[in-house]
Formats: sequence, structure tokens, C-alpha cells
Amino acid sequence: MFSVAALWIPFTIVAALGQVARNAMQRSLTGPLGTWGATNIRFLFGFPFSLVFFAVVILATGDAVPWPTAAFWPWLLLGALSQILATGLMLAAMNDRSFVVTTAYLKTEAIQTAIFGFVFLGDHLTWLKVTAIVIATIGVVITALRPGGDKAFTSLKPTIQGLVAAAAFALSAVGFRGAIIVVPDVSFVTAASYTLVFGLGVQTLVLTIYLLARAPNILRDILRLWKPSMLAGFTGALASQFWFLAFALTAAANVRTLALVEVLFAQGVAYYSFKQPLLPRELFGIALIVVGVGLLIAG
Repeated sequence: MFSVAALWIPFTIVAALGQVARNAMQRSLTGPLGTWGATNIRFLFGFPFSLVFFAVVILATGDAVPWPTAAFWPWLLLGALSQILATGLMLAAMNDRSFVVTTAYLKTEAIQTAIFGFVFLGDHLTWLKVTAIVIATIGVVITALRPGGDKAFTSLKPTIQGLVAAAAFALSAVGFRGAIIVVPDVSFVTAASYTLVFGLGVQTLVLTIYLLARAPNILRDILRLWKPSMLAGFTGALASQFWFLAFALTAAANVRTLALVEVLFAQGVAYYSFKQPLLPRELFGIALIVVGVGLLIAG
């Protein structure tokens, strides 16, 4: 029987696909714009699209637009500011020689999200779901490893960078879910869109003020590259819209664990587009991800 609560599964898969595309676009802009310039495009150019999404939702649902409550702001700021930090660290890692190692640690996000969700929101997870999260995380870490990269695990920088980025992404997911569930007297779709508008608004304001004060030339470069930035902004806003819809329906840990399927998408692209063969280690990691995701959905 169909259940609205089960919609978090397709919402998350669509969001993960959008995130893969957005990350690729942001990565291509890191060179000309720098880490924080490329970080800002997802917010600056995504914010107008979030307003469009919200307007469509309000017209469709007929919900009244509530004023933000006092309980809403701490959660929103936790989500918005943590995501800025996490995105900046991720993009910095993409230009670092220790990217593979940082990425491996970054994939501990799902486990950290489960911990933070339990501590701050009281999100309940069954033992089956906890097992699923651990198995899927081990699988994605295995697929992230590369030959010769084990030496970099002895370096402190990628370890700290990856774990802090993962913690920031985890806190961001928990913060945004906390903000969504305290929006009063509206449908879950409106609550998700409403939170997205405020989240992107805060992020755009914070990063734009920072760049105006520290590197105004980067803002000029962003405007000069408005066409690719607009596409990245739209893709990012669309992915975030579906992330928030999923957060409205289930624990953040469930969403971020299922989101690990993005590794399967990336492996598929590498195999079919670039003819990169899959190593036995990668096949084993993919098998663990599939098992973990299957247990998560079953549980």
C-alpha cells in the first residue's frame, strides 16, 4: 500500500543525482573562482530558484506563509552555517593531493548524522537501520580508496579535514531537519520549501558579505561567469529541494545513508563514459553499499 512517508526514498535518490551533477559543476568553477567563490554560486544563484519553487508550492497547496518562530532560527542557522563550512572544506579537498583520503573520511557523514540526530532530535533508529548505516559506510569508504593512498592516512591534515567536513555536513542535515519539523501548521512540502528559502537566503547573505569584505574581485568573477553559475545554482537548489522534502519525512540519518547511492552513480559514469574498469575492491565496496541500502529500506 502506498504511503506518503515512503516518498523519502525517491526524493533522496533524485537529490543524490542532482548533487552529483552540482558537485561536478562546482568543481569546474573552483579554478577560476577559488574555493569560496565556487561555494557561493550554489547559494547566490540557487536562492532565486528557491523562491520560484516556494511560490509554486504555495500556489499548489494554498498554505498560509507562517512567520519564523523562535525555535526555527537556531536550527536554521546550525544547518546553514554548517553547510557553508562543509562545502568549503569539500571543495578545498578536491584541489588537494589527499583528496581520496579526505573523501574516505568524508563518507563517515551518515554515521555522524545518526549520532547527532539521536542526540539533538531524538531520532529513533532500529538496530537494523544502524547496521545498514555501518555496512553502507564501510562500503563507500572502500570504494573511495585508491592504490598508494594508504600512506596518506598517516597524515593528520586529510584526516582532520575529512572528519570535520563530515561532521559539518551531518550537523547541517540535522539542523535543516530540525528547522523543517518546527514550521507550524503547514504541509511537509511547504515546510521544506520554506526552510530552503530561508536557508539559502542566510547562506547567500553570509558568504556575499564575506567576499565583499575579503575578496570583492571574486564576486566580479562570479557575475562574469553567470551562465555556468546559473546552471550550477539551479541544479543545487533543485537537489536541496528534494533533500529537504526527504528530511521532512524521515530521520536525517536515513536520508544521508541512502544518499550514498551517489557513489554507484559516479562509478557507473566512470565505467560507461570513460571505460574505467572496476577493481575487485571497488566491486566489494559497491556490494556492501547495495546490502546496506537494501537493509535500510527494508528496516
